[in-house]
Amino acid sequence: MAPCAPRHRVGALTATLASVIAILLVPFAIASRAQGTTPALEVLQVRSNFYMIAGAGANIGAQIGPNGVVLVNAGTAEAADAVVAAVAKLTSQPIRYIIDTSADPDVVGGNATIARAGRNISSVAGRGGNRTTIVGSDLDIARVLSHENVLARMGASSGAGQTVSFAAAALPSESFSERRRAMYFNDEGIEILHQPAAHTDGDTIVFFRKSDVVVAGNIIDTDRFPVIDLSRGGSLRGEIDALNRLIELAIPPGPFVGLPSGPMASATQQGGTDVLPGHGRIYRQIDVVNYRDMVVIIRDIVQDLIDRKMTLDQIKAADPAKPYKARYGATSGSWTTNDFVEAMYRSLTR
Repeated sequence: MAPCAPRHRVGALTATLASVIAILLVPFAIASRAQGTTPALEVLQVRSNFYMIAGAGANIGAQIGPNGVVLVNAGTAEAADAVVAAVAKLTSQPIRYIIDTSADPDVVGGNATIARAGRNISSVAGRGGNRTTIVGSDLDIARVLSHENVLARMGASSGAGQTVSFAAAALPSESFSERRRAMYFNDEGIEILHQPAAHTDGDTIVFFRKSDVVVAGNIIDTDRFPVIDLSRGGSLRGEIDALNRLIELAIPPGPFVGLPSGPMASATQQGGTDVLPGHGRIYRQIDVVNYRDMVVIIRDIVQDLIDRKMTLDQIKAADPAKPYKARYGATSGSWTTNDFVEAMYRSLTR
């Protein structure tokens, strides 16, 4: 009779077999998720009370505390039920506020469904601070807050820049016109900062001061060149101004005193501001600097070509964005490299 294999070898073989089976099942899991009707969301914990929900359209920021939940962006209409379910897994507290960072369908599409799943809270802001009361009524749904330009874009039945029709239930229930709206919620100051004429004319940056998290919305899209929507009031100068403001708001990690040398010297750095873009991975300040520099470098190249009296077609043929195409470029889809270069050209020659 053959001798029995040592127990530790049997355990190792079992673990190896389990790993192989898991790898083989990954494509099946991905395919099953793709065939389903419910979007597959990814929930990332950014701070102890702050999360990013990805996969619902634009990235969603979620601040959670004893007063309830504040969501920044609502994602698409198709993903709204999945977002509500994801929030319910994080907390039993109701959704109180939805803050829209623009009028893009991937930002505001889920407004109606998510607001109905929440509970109303009314705040009256004054010079001395905010007075907050919980409201119980037939309209006991979460409040949707945006800049007034977002409300105007969503409420327009037709006209320049209006490409999607929104139901009345999806419109913001509260809007503001000032450059800065502030509120205090869940023991944290929240600044809602309007950035005029950036990606569009209704963009806002939402800064959670205690958490040290900034939600940038579609001012930053880590998957492609920034979308400068001239038809909806966007501009190249406003986009760069918005990126500069994000850089000013954010702080880098460190300094680190007494870090060990040797193998531990490359330990993950802690601290510093997290910047949540409209799409893609979480940025740090240095990432926003690099993104801003990319836009400025391409702008300077396009401006130089304009100064040489080159036409738009000639500038496109010169490929001014070539150094960054591998990272941000696209030849098809809703926003290509040529679209980006053309938006730059038209913004510079207005």
